[in-house]
Amino acid sequence: MAPRAAPMPRSPPAKLEGRRFSGRLDYLSAPRSARASRGGSAHARTRPVVPVARLVGSLGPSSSSPSSPSSASSASPACSLEGSARRRVGGKRARVVSMPSSSSSSPLGSLRLIQHKHEAFWFYRYLSIVYDHIVNPGHWTQDMRRDALEPANLSAVTETMAVIDVGGGTGFSTTGIVEGGVKASQITMVDQSPHQLAKARVKPQLQGCTIMEGDAEDLPVPSDCFDRYVSCGSIEYWPDPQRGIAEAFRVVKPGALACLVGPVKPTHWLSKFMAEAWMLFPREDEYIAWFTRAGFEDVKLKRIGPSWYRGCRKHGLIMGCSVTGVKPASASGPSTLDLGEKAEETVQESRPKAFNLAASLRTIARVVLGSLAGFYYFLLPVYMWIKNFILPKHIRFD
Repeated sequence: MAPRAAPMPRSPPAKLEGRRFSGRLDYLSAPRSARASRGGSAHARTRPVVPVARLVGSLGPSSSSPSSPSSASSASPACSLEGSARRRVGGKRARVVSMPSSSSSSPLGSLRLIQHKHEAFWFYRYLSIVYDHIVNPGHWTQDMRRDALEPANLSAVTETMAVIDVGGGTGFSTTGIVEGGVKASQITMVDQSPHQLAKARVKPQLQGCTIMEGDAEDLPVPSDCFDRYVSCGSIEYWPDPQRGIAEAFRVVKPGALACLVGPVKPTHWLSKFMAEAWMLFPREDEYIAWFTRAGFEDVKLKRIGPSWYRGCRKHGLIMGCSVTGVKPASASGPSTLDLGEKAEETVQESRPKAFNLAASLRTIARVVLGSLAGFYYFLLPVYMWIKNFILPKHIRFD
């Protein structure tokens, strides 16, 4: 077993810049002074560790708005996904040192029963049957999708550009990319669940997409290949979020943009308990830190949520923020972030060669118990909808 990397020294908390709209915070971004140069040591990079309460309170207005980065299409070689192999530095796989998880102070620690590739595979084995009919209406509506993909600036994608949708699932987010003006033939869709992808393959809007099974932490595509990276509702199942975001950095072209949509951590005691038992719910500042450490510049976070929540975020949100970052025009290939051993292998690599009763029972128990915790989050939108229907419209649900 490889020795564990020594813990990284903590840097002073980085103050984050924000932009306020209508009296509430909609955008967060890391100031340029907090962005480390790609050539520097990973240990020297600034890590924002401001708790959400202080984070929101300390952010002041900013005149900057989400930029529209230009993609350097001509600067990178042609991409071929057939038989493609990861480009490695010096012929070796890069090493990863992950940030501590977002809930290290939780009484449940890192339980998160479904934040594992094998468990997530079986979780979606049955959830894929009803995903578009039950999950999306309560957590990921078309209006939310449009709002979340707006920072990706998909209207600027020309016919010569390419987009990758990582963790595309049943194709709901991919359909949003198509509606944003990108042709299906320009999109590569990746997910580890064949059951989810089977749903995507029959959707008429996605005919012409390149659809492939793959691991978000080890994408089966070349480096510097895409003009946009999009991932919606996938990071919560990644055992190592920092590695997945470093992969986003690797596969986009110099000057290209990555957009990731994911959950946000709850503060309400019961919601926090259920979230910790289910899967990963990061803090907002962790997203910014993961992007910054991977090497992205101009990192911004936009808050999203169901309209009937009236801005309430204390229960956490399965789709709670849209984070964007730009790969520097001078950068090429993988992130310079020092990467360690993978926390987990892919589903295909980890599949036992012989039947193992103990391992099978453990997987079943984790999937069942994690699903029960997740069921709370299927009831929560109904509760919030009833609350929104009954209470006067001027009352906020903070």
